[in-house]
Amino acid sequence: MLLSPDAARALLAEVPWRRFAVIGDSTAAGTGDPAPGYETRSWPDRLARALRSAHPDLEYLNTGVMGATIAQVRDTQLRQVLEFAPDLVHISCGGNDLFLPDADLARVESDLDELCAALAADGARLSMFTLADAFFDRLRSLRPRFVAFADIVRRVAGRHDAILTEFWEHPARLREDWLSADRIHLTMAGQAVVAAELLKSLGRHGDSTPTGTVGNRRRPGHED
Repeated sequence: MLLSPDAARALLAEVPWRRFAVIGDSTAAGTGDPAPGYETRSWPDRLARALRSAHPDLEYLNTGVMGATIAQVRDTQLRQVLEFAPDLVHISCGGNDLFLPDADLARVESDLDELCAALAADGARLSMFTLADAFFDRLRSLRPRFVAFADIVRRVAGRHDAILTEFWEHPARLREDWLSADRIHLTMAGQAVVAAELLKSLGRHGDSTPTGTVGNRRRPGHED
């Protein structure tokens, strides 16, 4: 499942992105336990390192905060990411909204849609992924919400031409070292798999662009 540095560099050699941002909750922050045999490095940092290996001029920003809901991401992170002027943004949030007693799935979809629209408005390519179906222990009762959330992510990604990486049925989710002790966050082994799969997705979509947005972006310091 993992890629050598040389293989990763080759996959990313032709991608156009040079300003990579990650926004969201603990999934975006890369929270998780160490795992034997794996470097203690989050999936966003792994992905940024691979992108920078292929393109040394890459700039990288990660604003992910543990526990953030979509509304909190919008209110506390969106402005910083927009000021960074990314050309590639990964969005990982919404899971914390599902833990609320009054979770409203329609509102979750609307809020996520609004966040993606704001991030894509200046032409950035969006990246998203579905969470893995690993709700076996104390989260089992919440699984129906996460089934619905996976469909929400797919719909929102489709509406915004996001690069979507599927983890819902990924075989690695069944590994003993997939989840941390809290049975919520990925271990560093899981982080390594996520980084590798995202890297493959970016490599496959490096020559594609979101409809109607190319060329509309302004780089920091550039005025029309």
